[in-house]
Amino acid sequence: MSESTIEKTPRDTCETFCFDEEKVNRIQPQIEQVNGVELIFKALSDATRLKIAYALTLEEELCVCDVGNIIGATTATASHHLRLLRNMGLAKYRKEGKLVFYSLKDEHINQLVSIAMIHAKEGV
Repeated sequence: MSESTIEKTPRDTCETFCFDEEKVNRIQPQIEQVNGVELIFKALSDATRLKIAYALTLEEELCVCDVGNIIGATTATASHHLRLLRNMGLAKYRKEGKLVFYSLKDEHINQLVSIAMIHAKEGV
């Protein structure tokens, strides 16, 4: 049988089943705390919304029209994605006359996006 047809065992998994009961018992009850956190990553997993969030880390506040121009989309598209970010608790807005300005909801979201950008630049 040639080497290319032999199925090889992956080296990224344990070859025997065992676990550290103390660690499992300490960590397992806390795992449910992640419920809902995936929504942050889901919101930012869309390239357009991530671009918008990144733009809002570079400028504290942007008008919907500015966002549209920055990301190369229509105002309607920018508004749609900004509304989703707001509804998911990542952005906030304020009106000034006929203009609507958006900013990130808090410093945590700013840090999350900034750290992801730094990590990406390091060559994941």
